[in-house]
Amino acid sequence: MAEKSEKKETPAPADKNAPPPVVAVPPVVAPAKAGLKAWLPTIAAVVLAPAATWAVAQFVLLPRLQKSLTDEDGKTPAAAVAPAAHPDKPAGGKSGDKKAPDTGPNFHFDNVVVNLAGTMGTRYLKTSFLVTGSDAALSTKFEAARPQLGDVTLAVLASLTLADLEEPGSKNIIREKLIAAYNQALGQKLAENLYFSDFVVQ
Repeated sequence: MAEKSEKKETPAPADKNAPPPVVAVPPVVAPAKAGLKAWLPTIAAVVLAPAATWAVAQFVLLPRLQKSLTDEDGKTPAAAVAPAAHPDKPAGGKSGDKKAPDTGPNFHFDNVVVNLAGTMGTRYLKTSFLVTGSDAALSTKFEAARPQLGDVTLAVLASLTLADLEEPGSKNIIREKLIAAYNQALGQKLAENLYFSDFVVQ
């Protein structure tokens, strides 16, 4: 019995024709640089998207907006900034603005600046204009109600958005709104016409 157990414990001689044992090789891990290369397009998109957006706004959208805000007679916004040569007459005004009368009652609003609605204070409108009418007391009544009319002016202009200013004939719509607001605030029809001498959006 002891001999049998000894025979079982002795290993059998290796077969010379048997294939060599298979050794497991760990898989080759790609270097970290390959992972970085895979992320490069995403990183480039995240970095370049704001720059591309800024460039489109600066060189495409703003020039179009400025072009759409030019006067009907083709003046550029820079030319529209020029003040009136005479306080009773508006600057320019061939086809877009009617010619203001040489004489007659009038009242001038100078350098009114308001933030445009929906721009979070980043865009504003600067304008000057002349209000005329046939009532001889127009200047006196407008001067007496200057604080109230100044508040009405700011309320009407500050309610405007960039989209409102881009519409064709936007200045005529603003003109009508201001005249109606002045007459309502004064309780009588004093203002009949309004002529812009300065109208700039920035």
